[in-house]
Amino acid sequence: MPIIYLSPSTQEWNVYVNGGTEEYYMNLLADKMVPYLDASGIRYARNTPDMTAASSIAASNAGSYDLHVALHSNAAAGDQAGKARGSIVFYYPGSEAGRRAAELVADGLKTIYPDPNRVRTQPTTALGEVSKVRAPSILIETAFHDNPEDAAWIADNLDEIARIIVLALTEYFDIPFFDAEHRRPGVVDVTWGLLNIRARPNPQAPILAQAPDGAALTILNTDGGWHLVNYNGLLGYASADYITLL
Repeated sequence: MPIIYLSPSTQEWNVYVNGGTEEYYMNLLADKMVPYLDASGIRYARNTPDMTAASSIAASNAGSYDLHVALHSNAAAGDQAGKARGSIVFYYPGSEAGRRAAELVADGLKTIYPDPNRVRTQPTTALGEVSKVRAPSILIETAFHDNPEDAAWIADNLDEIARIIVLALTEYFDIPFFDAEHRRPGVVDVTWGLLNIRARPNPQAPILAQAPDGAALTILNTDGGWHLVNYNGLLGYASADYITLL
């Protein structure tokens, strides 16, 4: 199953025009993402507010992640200060995976941002959380926190922004999106052999583990004849045909 490094901004000095800080709101956004990540089977590691961009990059590079996701809000300089609006999703030029992830997130944000024409992707080598991480990476500037309308949009739509981002991540990883967990106990029910637990709900997907008849597992969600299961701490998909609900 996929695993991401989730990196909300640690910039407590960037103050929102309507009150609050970039660090505060981006950590709230990450908090809102967590239930959707859990429900959809996307594992994650996350930085903490006492970290910096540099230590977040180091922590990401110390692990093995399928995607680095940095959460930020923007501010304009010069005569555009307080006037600029919109969402920008940055990716590293030449990274096909990063570009695709950025486009999926931007496409999602266009469905909820007040003016979809102001939502775009942009390649960059100037941002460390894009250029210095080993994993494919995106940095999401959700909107401009020095603009009153954008700052209010962020504060008022955190749950929907979180949902859209995680929905885009499930599209990127080619797995189903679920709004919430629906935990149920179950047992493996096979007449011979072992039940394959796979990386995606597809009979050709890689096998992550095999469970014997009678093995207990937890069903988190169900889609198209497949259960998203937790088997001894491992998340994966198993055919619903070979699991009995308790």
